[in-house]
Amino acid sequence: MSVTATVPPPARTSFAQLTPDELVARAQEIAPTLVAQQADVEARTFYSQQTHELFREAGFYRILTPKRYGGLEFGIDTFLKVAMTIASGCPSTGWQLCLGTSHALTAASFFPEHVQAELFAESDFICPTTIRPSGVIERRPDGDWNLTGDFPYASGSPYGNYYMGHTLSPEPAPDGSPASMLFIAPRSQWTRLDDWGAQLGMKGSGSHTVRFENAVIPDRFVMPGTSLMEMDVAGGTPGLELHGNPLYAGSSYSFFLLEAAAVCTGIAKNGLAAFEDVMAKTTSFPPIVPRTEDADFQRWYGIGAGKVIAAEALMTSCASEWMDIAARGAFDRYQDMRLVAMSREVLDLCWEATHDVFFRVAGSGSVLAGSRMERIWRDMSTLRSHSGFVFFIEFSKRELARARFGT
Repeated sequence: MSVTATVPPPARTSFAQLTPDELVARAQEIAPTLVAQQADVEARTFYSQQTHELFREAGFYRILTPKRYGGLEFGIDTFLKVAMTIASGCPSTGWQLCLGTSHALTAASFFPEHVQAELFAESDFICPTTIRPSGVIERRPDGDWNLTGDFPYASGSPYGNYYMGHTLSPEPAPDGSPASMLFIAPRSQWTRLDDWGAQLGMKGSGSHTVRFENAVIPDRFVMPGTSLMEMDVAGGTPGLELHGNPLYAGSSYSFFLLEAAAVCTGIAKNGLAAFEDVMAKTTSFPPIVPRTEDADFQRWYGIGAGKVIAAEALMTSCASEWMDIAARGAFDRYQDMRLVAMSREVLDLCWEATHDVFFRVAGSGSVLAGSRMERIWRDMSTLRSHSGFVFFIEFSKRELARARFGT
C-alpha cells in the first residue's frame, strides 16, 4: 500500500534564497514520513513518483549542480547530511537519492564547458554510475561511438536522465593493458531492466541493470583512458577553471567512500531509533521493569548510541576536511587514502552498532520479517558486502601505507 507523505512540497521559487541549513531542515522534515513507506519502496524496488517530486521540489537534485546551470552549488557536507538524513527514514531511498544525484559533482568537475551546458540543461541532473567496466564500444565512422552491453547495479536509474559508466577502450593502454573509458549516455540510449529486488537488502534502492543495444554515445561524452576512481586533480580540473569553486576540484575516490559512510550513518541512526522502541518495552525476566530502567539495557543503549554519535561526527569531519583539502589544492594520494581510511572507520562503527548491539539485543520478536529492525539489518549487511566497497577499502589500506612511505 502506498503511504502519502505529509510534508508539503516547498515552492521552487525559494531556490534562490535557500541556504544549506534550510535544505537539511527540509530533509529532516521529510525523513520521518519515509519510515512507514519502506515496505512499499521495497515492493516497487525504488521510491515513489510522489517522493521523487517531493525531492525535486525540495531542491535535493540540485545540491551539487553549479549555480550557472540553475543549481545550488552547496558543498559535499550539505549533500552528505541530506543523504544521511533521508537514509535515517528509509535506507533504500537514501541510497537511491545519494547515488543517483552525486555524480553532478563528477560531471561538473571533469567535463568541458560545452558538455556541461548540455548535461545540466534540465538542472535536475540524475545520473546513476557504476565503476566496473562492461559492454563493448566501437568507434563509428562519424566519430561517435556505438555501445552494447549490460551495466548492473545502476543505483538511481528509475528517475535517471543520464547514465555514467565505464567500458574498455578498443585501444589498450601504453603498457599494453586494457584501458578504461568513462562515458555519459543520455536516457534515450539505454533501457532499465526490471531485475532488482531479489537481494537480501536495499531492495528498494533502484539499483537496476542498465542495458545498451548498439546505442550511440556522442564522442563529446566520452573520456578515453579515464576511470572515475583514478581522476588526478593535482593540476586542477575543468570544473575549477569554469566555476571558480574548489568544490569541483576534489577527489572522486574519497568522495565515493564518503557517500557510503553518509548512507550507512543514516541507517545506523535509523537503527538507533528502532532500538529506542525496543527500550520502551519491559524486561523479559524478573525483575520486570521498563528496559529504560534496566542497567544492562542502559549499557547496551549507551554502547550503540555512542558508536552512532561517533560515526556521524567522524563522517561530518571527513566531509569538512575533503572540502578544505580541495580549497587548498592539496589533494594527493596520501590525503585521499587518509580520508578513505576515516570513512572506513565510519562504516565499521555503523556495522558494530547495528549488528553487534541493536539487532542482537532487540530479540527475535523485534526482528520479524518486514519489521523495521529486520530491514535495517538486511540493508546494512547488503551495503557492507558491496563489492566496490570491499575492493576499494581493501585496496586503500595498502595504498595509505604506500603513500605514507613512498613505497
